[in-house]
Parts: sequence; C-alpha cells; structure tokens
Amino acid sequence: MRKITKAGVLTRVANARQKLGRRIAAAPAETKNDHLAASFTKYLERREGRTFVGFPSRWRVDHPAFDAPAPIAVVMHVYFTDLVPELIRELKAIPVPFDLFVTNASGTAITLEGLEETACRNHRLVDVENRGRDIWPMVQLVNAGWLDDYDLIFKIHTKKSEWRESHELEGTGEEWKQGFYRDLLGSPENVSDIISGILENPHIGTVTSNGSICGPEHWGGDLEITGELLRRLVVPQDPNALRFPSGSIYWIRGFILQGLRALQLDAPDFEDEAGQIDGTTAHAVERLIGILAAEAGFETVERSEITADVALDSDALTQRLANPQPIARAVAYYLPQYHPFTENNAWWGEGFTEWTNVAKARPMFLGHNQPLLPSDLGFYDLRLDEVRERQTELANGVGIGAFMYYYYWFSGTKLMDMPIERLHQSDLDQPFCIMWANENWTRRWDGASKHVLIAQEYEKVPAEQFIEDVMHLLKDPRYVRVDGGALLAVYRIAQMPDYPKVLEHWRKRAREEGVGELHIVAVDVGANFDGLQSSYEAAGVQGFIAFPPHNHKYYPANRHGLEVSLDLHGNIFDYHEMVRDAERRHINDFPDNDYPGAMVNFDNTARRQYEPDLWHGANPYTFRRWLRSAANAVADRDPDHRIVIINAWNEWAEGAVLEPSHRFGRSYLRAVRSALH
Repeated sequence: MRKITKAGVLTRVANARQKLGRRIAAAPAETKNDHLAASFTKYLERREGRTFVGFPSRWRVDHPAFDAPAPIAVVMHVYFTDLVPELIRELKAIPVPFDLFVTNASGTAITLEGLEETACRNHRLVDVENRGRDIWPMVQLVNAGWLDDYDLIFKIHTKKSEWRESHELEGTGEEWKQGFYRDLLGSPENVSDIISGILENPHIGTVTSNGSICGPEHWGGDLEITGELLRRLVVPQDPNALRFPSGSIYWIRGFILQGLRALQLDAPDFEDEAGQIDGTTAHAVERLIGILAAEAGFETVERSEITADVALDSDALTQRLANPQPIARAVAYYLPQYHPFTENNAWWGEGFTEWTNVAKARPMFLGHNQPLLPSDLGFYDLRLDEVRERQTELANGVGIGAFMYYYYWFSGTKLMDMPIERLHQSDLDQPFCIMWANENWTRRWDGASKHVLIAQEYEKVPAEQFIEDVMHLLKDPRYVRVDGGALLAVYRIAQMPDYPKVLEHWRKRAREEGVGELHIVAVDVGANFDGLQSSYEAAGVQGFIAFPPHNHKYYPANRHGLEVSLDLHGNIFDYHEMVRDAERRHINDFPDNDYPGAMVNFDNTARRQYEPDLWHGANPYTFRRWLRSAANAVADRDPDHRIVIINAWNEWAEGAVLEPSHRFGRSYLRAVRSALH
C-alpha cells in the first residue's frame, strides 16, 4: 500500500480498518483540492467521531424561540454600519409581518433605529466573527434552526462592492446596490407583486434583481470549491449549467437555505478575511444557491421575469403565507421496532432493539454516512408515550398526514404491536393506518425462506383471521380513510392462498363489525416479493401504493473515487438515476388508482454490514424534487386520492429516515414541507 502523507487521512483509514477488521481497497490519495479550506478530505477528517454544531452553542440559551413567528423572515448581515439606517428604511416596503435576523460582523455595536416603523414582528441581533462575508453568518442561522419556521425569506446585506470599478464591470457598486433596493423592495406594491408571483408559481425558488443572474462565465476561481461542497451531498456538478443570483441579495424559498444544514458547513470551511473578491468558500456557496435550487426543482429568476395574475393585498398575503395549503397528503411508513420485546430478547439478546443494529454500522467507502444516528429524538423507546407525541409534533409541522405502521402478524402471533396499541388507547391526534408486513421474519432481515425466526404459516392460521385481530384499530376515528373506506395495505399480497377470497372475507367482516368499507391496496413490489401480478379487479384491490426502491429501476453507481472496501460484496446503486426514472413515471400517465411515493434513501449496511444494498447520492434537495414530482402526479385528483407515500419516517437501519439526524439535522423534514405545499 502506497504511503499516505496526510496524517489525518492515515488515521481515518487506520480507524476504519480497525473497525471493519478487513482491508480497504486503496489508501485515499491526496487530492488536488486539499489546499482548499472546504476540501472534502478536510471535512471528513473533522466529521470523524464528532457531533456537528455549526453555530455558537451559547445561542441555545441566550436566544429562546419566538413565541409567535411571522410569516416570513428577513436575514440582514451588517459589516458597513453606516448603511444600516438605509436598510431599515428600505424594509418599510415589506407589507406583511416579518421577523428580522441581524448578524453583525462590524465589531461595533449597532442599533436598529426606525425598525418600529416597519412590519417587523420579532427581531434578533447577534454579533458574529467577520468570516465568510455574509454567507457564513447566514449559514450559522440555518445550522441553529432559526430559519426553519419560514417558507419565504428575504436576504440582504450592507453592500458596497467598490471593487467593481477597478474590474471593468458594468455599473458602480452604488448603482448595483440601488438596483437591488429598487427591484426587490422599492414599494409595498412591488413587494406584493413579488410575493404574489412566488405564491402563484411553485417553480420559482429565488428572485433577484434585474441583470444579477450569472452563468458559467462567472465561475471565476470557485469551480473547484463548489465541487468539493457538492461532494458532501453527492450532487453531480455540471460546469455548464451554472445559474445563480450574484450579489447574494434575493427573495428565496425557505427550504433552499434550510437545506444548507446538510452541508455541515463550519468555521474552518471559510478562509480568513483578506479582501478576496473571488475563490473563497463564501463565493462558492453564493453559486451553490443556484445549483441546489435547481437540484430541488426550483428556478432562479430576475424581478422582470416574475408576474402575478392578481397582486394580493397585505392581509391576503399574510393569510396565504401563514396557512400554506398542501397539494397532497403524505403517508409515511413507520417501523415500530424501537422497544425490547420477548421474541427479540430470545433471538438477539436481552434489550435488543433496532438501535442495536443502527449503532454498530461502519462506513464501507469514503464519505459513507454510517452510522446514521438520531439527533433531536435520541435513541428513543416506544414504550414512552412522549416519543409518539414528539413524533406527531414533527410530522404535523411539515404536513405529513399519517403514519402507516408496519403490522407484524404471524399466523395469529403479533409482534411489535405495543406502539400502535398505545396509540390506539391514547387521545393523541395522530392519524394512522396499517400495512400488514406479511413476510417471514429472518436473521438476514430479508423476508426470505432461509434463516427463518418466525414464519407466515397460512395453513396453520388462515389469512382470513387477520382482520379479526385488527378490527379495533380499523374502528379508531383517527384511522385513515379513502372514499369512506379504511385504508389497509398488504405487503406480499400474492403470498396469501386464494387472496381474492381472503379480501372479500375481510370486507364482509368489516361491514358486519361496523367498520364499513375497506380501501385495500397492494404494495407495489415485484413477483419475487409475491407482488400482485394480476388486474385490480381480479385481485379485489383498489390500487397500488409505492414502496421504493421496490419496482423501480436500479442503476449501478459510479464507484470512481469512493475507495470502496474490498470487503463490500453488496450493491451500490445511483440515487439520482432512480429519481430521474421516477419523475418520468410520474409524468407519463401515472395510473389514477396508484399512489406514488419517494424514498429518503435506502442503505441497509446497519443490518448487513458487508453485503448491503444501498443507494449513493441521496440528499434533501434531490429528495425534495422526487417527492414534489409524486405530489404533482396526484394534485389534480379529488382530495381523498391525493396521497403520496414516503419511505420512511424511521427506518434507521435502512437509511430511510425523515426524523432529525446528526448528519442531516431537520433538512429532510423541511424538504417534505417544501414539496407538499
């Protein structure tokens, strides 16, 4: 093995060897970009064994959350203190209530005189280090979660840009600044037009001043830095597709900024200030705003490109912004295996839960996000009612309409039913439904016929009996209904002997017991998973529900540069290609009786360390685009059938997780809210 000159990289590889107990394919070579502050290698070294924070930890104590956040946020960065009064005057043009976040890097105390004459509802002023221009201070607000409540944000800073004159650029710095003021603020009528146009056109992500959008000719010295940052999200870089709002003053969808949390940017990523006008991480992130907006499915436009059929008045704007309407209702798969129970204690050892698998996972290639660990909710225990309460709060906050609990019933024996029974007995406002996960329980977690711990034995207890054991759940007023029928999903429907007869029996018994009709759907899996291969009518079901990656196209990932362990004998697939294929399916006459879905990710390294199936490239921006595509596919249906499926809420050992994690924070939750509204 060749010599490694980077001590940090050597240590990291040695640790990986020790953890895996096996060989690494090749030592990581020094990359040509290791000299960059934001290099991918340096980022991985910092991440090793550490908990990411990304903002001054004292903020948690010093700055409690606003009691009543406004509908929009204004982020204002101050370096030139003499410009603060004029910025405050310009903010008078915003006709709806806003919250103001001011980052002060001037080193001088400032006042916000005149703010009371604006529509500002709450404000927060924090001193920050003069580092990373206006970008790093803004990212710290993102990392702290302070911008999570806002679907629309206006970003501005004290701008002089005196260097323009010496670089033969059109217009002076003063003229450029005044153009931002005029186009993006200017008057209440102008701002109302902008916001109304954004609300009418869901494709618009960012609005900047006329003449301020730049393309590939403005990469400058930032191409390589941007590429290093994109590696953190595994987003492909197309040098010819650059389109970004230069000057860093714009109206922007909240998620485009909120998703930056997934980059895990920290102070060492930003160079010391030395008057640079190009080639810094701050300049790279400025360009990244346009790239990530496009990755999420948004467009970057100039003021002249945005129009509104009807310009709403301030009251109507406030109402629309404060109460965004979903275009679809999301149902997220929910795994209940986060508590000990008798069978798992016997099979795997006392105290075993899904967390046992999650914590033992180890990375198998450079940048592999393993182990994927929880943040806000911690290693929770579903015997605690407060866990379900907190999960419900998080789900409701982003528009997830219900959880679909995996229900494990093996010939009359129920496993892991405690969480849903606790929910049923509670008064928690959490809509739910169930999917009968009718597969064998195996040591390889694959539902196959080998290494079986407990099997589906239909000859022992017929499948008809299943409905009796879940009847009380179907009667729950919180149970999800479609066309008045209780939504019941079956995973491997063709595995049941004479399944049309079974389903008809279920319907008969549901009517007799007062449940009413059933809306039975088959999970969209292939023949090898006993998926439905006949027509709806012949099977007695009303449609399919998606369960990606099942029945989606698999594309092998390009392993170049991943330094994959020689011990990995599983599969690495390309997440981006699967998303593109799913988008094509959603556009091309998606069946009216099917419910499309999107997966956060799939990576079962935690269960099958050396033989996993995993998708490389999952990130909140691409996921947002996939989920929005699914939502668009059902948006024209009647309200009952506007359902999209998410895999999953909490499949931690499969990497399909919406819940907050140390790696991604709440970025995936913000992506859901953005995609659904």
